[in-house]
Amino acid sequence: MASFSISKLAFFTVKCSINRDGHEANRLNIINGIKVNGTSSLSSAPQSDVLTHKEGGSTISVSKNVLINAQEIRQNIPTKKQLVDPFRQGQIVEEGVGYRQTVVIRSYEVGPDKTTTIESILNLLQETALNHVWMSGLLGDGFGATHGMMRNNLIWVVSRMQVQVDHYPIWGEVMEIDTWVGASGKNGMRRDWLLRSQATGLVFARATSTWVMMNQQTRRLSKMPDEVRAEIAPWFVEKQAIPDDCPEKIHKLDSNARYVKSGLKPKRSDLDMNQHVNNVKYVRWMLEGIPDEFLENHQLSDIILEYRRECGISDNVQSLCEPSQVGIITNGVQPSNMISLLNGFSLSSGIIEGKELLQSLNPEPFSYTHLLQAKGESKNEEIVRGKTYWRKKRAMG
Repeated sequence: MASFSISKLAFFTVKCSINRDGHEANRLNIINGIKVNGTSSLSSAPQSDVLTHKEGGSTISVSKNVLINAQEIRQNIPTKKQLVDPFRQGQIVEEGVGYRQTVVIRSYEVGPDKTTTIESILNLLQETALNHVWMSGLLGDGFGATHGMMRNNLIWVVSRMQVQVDHYPIWGEVMEIDTWVGASGKNGMRRDWLLRSQATGLVFARATSTWVMMNQQTRRLSKMPDEVRAEIAPWFVEKQAIPDDCPEKIHKLDSNARYVKSGLKPKRSDLDMNQHVNNVKYVRWMLEGIPDEFLENHQLSDIILEYRRECGISDNVQSLCEPSQVGIITNGVQPSNMISLLNGFSLSSGIIEGKELLQSLNPEPFSYTHLLQAKGESKNEEIVRGKTYWRKKRAMG
């Protein structure tokens, strides 16, 4: 049994049997358009349209038309709208424009406490968004890019994202993720998500994001072409998972930030198909600036990210982190509620001795401001500004 791999060209492996004399193959497990040792299979192609590969005394010729077909067969990207995808456990909802996917929380998506990590949640948001475009029939072979975007050499980049987590799913839990899109200004698109338990309907998390288009060659932001608007506008929904009427402004940190972590270098495994660092990696770098003892006892309840520039493989990244304010963290009670609760009470010695109220109070930072920047010789460039809010860890997500 001889095995020949031409994955750089056709993205598949050819396997065939050759007798000891090196004559014609006994068996050929490959699609039409392949020749072995000059013996043609079911179809032939003009010599100018054929690529050849030699190894071990045998010659394999592959039709260039087959190269395209092989990739399309492997990806099987729909060319028209699909209502159900059994492989991804997904379906079109919201009167034909929204998308719902059922997922099971895997062992590699949870942390030591058996609850889903924020990075895993962000990865699921990205995956369901791409699957939504997949089922729409608009997907080209880019990273979520439509056919019109590919004709204009455009890609999507996220400019802002917010995730609010009420409860963290646990290992083995079945979760439904709904996602939909809407307009954001003249040249942007908004994408929202709702994550809930399939068994109980309990809402785990809500998320919203804003996306703009970038020219893949110049790496500059671009206006939305009319043909792209015509593709995606029929999918727009006027519904918001998180209202953003007055988005919070995130202030820029400087070198005086309390926590600074330098020397963060992207790896090749951190790059996505658009050749820049995946946004989930940014969150990991941001959280590395928070003290370990704080992370051990607290859960992230809200994260806001403002993306300023893309990060490449050659960037030297620095993570800055500053406790935004000192307040009160309780088990599920927000600081504003605690302030109103305390109004009218006198903190007499009796209350203090009883510890019925103050035992739950924990004066620690409940929010942090973050900055990721690319360190340069002459100046530092912002990559992401962020804000995180925290609560005491619960026993089960």
